[in-house]
Amino acid sequence: MTEDKLRNPTGYAEHMKAAVRSKVEHSFMTPIVLVPGLLCTAEVFAPQVAALWPHGPITIASTLEGDTIAVMATAILDTAPPRFALAGISMGGYICLDIMRQAPERVTRLALLDTSARPDTPDQTAQRYVLIAQARPENFEALLAPLYDAMLHPEHRNDPVLRATNLRMGLTVGVDGMARQLRAIMGRSDSRPSLSAITVPTLVLVGDSDPFTPPELSGEIAEAIPEARLVVVKTSGHASTLEQPEAVNRALIEWLTA
Repeated sequence: MTEDKLRNPTGYAEHMKAAVRSKVEHSFMTPIVLVPGLLCTAEVFAPQVAALWPHGPITIASTLEGDTIAVMATAILDTAPPRFALAGISMGGYICLDIMRQAPERVTRLALLDTSARPDTPDQTAQRYVLIAQARPENFEALLAPLYDAMLHPEHRNDPVLRATNLRMGLTVGVDGMARQLRAIMGRSDSRPSLSAITVPTLVLVGDSDPFTPPELSGEIAEAIPEARLVVVKTSGHASTLEQPEAVNRALIEWLTA
């Protein structure tokens, strides 16, 4: 028996009842699956976890294995709850769209953040091949720095916390992991023809200064999905979940509770 229980058995019992009640209520909420992007780990959603947790149990999917977007999507489905709300950023959005083609009946809500429904252009593919060819363990950190500068809104490029977070995630994924993810991205399907078949409540969110998947690409997605909601986050680049977490959290909570 704990000291608190000995001193105040009634209060301790009420505390335990509340804890059990909270656990039971949480078990009936819709699970939430979050899918990270290229060169990202679970840290890309760190600001969202505490905000979203009251609305359902959260799983951050792994994208550290799988040679194609479809294989990654299948692996996530293999371990996901039977029914869940689904959100992905960047490459995670490509994976979410593949999940919607593979098992739409399992997804209750969809959120697509800083992503595109289009396949790679020839120029994008060529740039990715150059990056794969240049990357070595000894130069990887130096190679990542300009990528992160290009990704972020100009006002955030000198933020030491953002820079450290992005670098830490990239180094965790590593040279081989980046190459595998880039090849998967290059081979992804054109998701535009399947957008109109999505019938679940859908949030499409993008940073107003996203240089990689600019707002017009999110607008294209939102126009094609029936009744999708488009949110453009101010003063944000491609890493909206980290650059503007409060704005992203508000949009996600509204998406979950609408």
